[in-house]
Amino acid sequence: MTDWTIEIRPRKRWLDLDIKNIWKYRDLIYMYVKRDIITMYKQTILGPLWFVIQPIFTTIMYMFVFGGLAGISTDGAPQPLFYLSGIMLWNYFSTTFSLTSNVFISNSGIFGKVYFPRLVVPLAGITSNLIKMLIQLVLFIIVYIYYLHTGADLHVNWTIVLFPFLVFLIAFHSMSWGMIISSMTTKYRDLRQLVGFGVQLFMYATPVIYPLSAAPGKYKDLIALNPLTPIFEAFKYSCMGCGSLDWGGLLYSTIFMLVTLFFAVIIFNRVERNFMDTV
Repeated sequence: MTDWTIEIRPRKRWLDLDIKNIWKYRDLIYMYVKRDIITMYKQTILGPLWFVIQPIFTTIMYMFVFGGLAGISTDGAPQPLFYLSGIMLWNYFSTTFSLTSNVFISNSGIFGKVYFPRLVVPLAGITSNLIKMLIQLVLFIIVYIYYLHTGADLHVNWTIVLFPFLVFLIAFHSMSWGMIISSMTTKYRDLRQLVGFGVQLFMYATPVIYPLSAAPGKYKDLIALNPLTPIFEAFKYSCMGCGSLDWGGLLYSTIFMLVTLFFAVIIFNRVERNFMDTV
């Protein structure tokens, strides 16, 4: 049997996810994940401890500013737990979105020299940031156990089993939005600055530092349209009993994610063909 050195295939379709080829390059995903984790804190003294230090100091700041000075309600949940839960989920969304939104720009050098499925990089970003989030989840659990031991009024319920699904939604929301932005920034570089600023503002439209019930009435419906809102509310409800579980909201968030991912794949595959001409 002849071993072919060149294989001619039809042009890639816009909706072609090329899952078989992505699986073939799974070792490359592992290498990207390892690179993302190692290079982030390479030549630092504390290394991976920054995964824990950052949410701790952010929580303290939120307790002082939003819980103390502003007096924003946490629906009866202990402030450290309430803020840690929001920070943990938000960090996962924002870091994954940031990494994915720079896929073409950050990897233009290697993309121009070697072929592999470009979706490998966003998928690696989801995985590497998931590892960081799991480390922060351990911190959340430690603090949670402490408050249980002190007799805090926490109501964990069966909906905690939804946690993997909630993380899945956040991962693919951030990836699909990032893929669209990454495709646009290959031509419009100024968009990177606007997106960085926009993500910071978007956090205040997401119930990270406040429950939806504490939002002003005239803005509550607008905040509820944020597809991340039912995810954050569901997690806080499942482990602390605060907030609310909106099944309709979760369905809306899921449909929003699927529709966005559909268009993200189309745009990403279209730009992938000739992005080297504009980068």
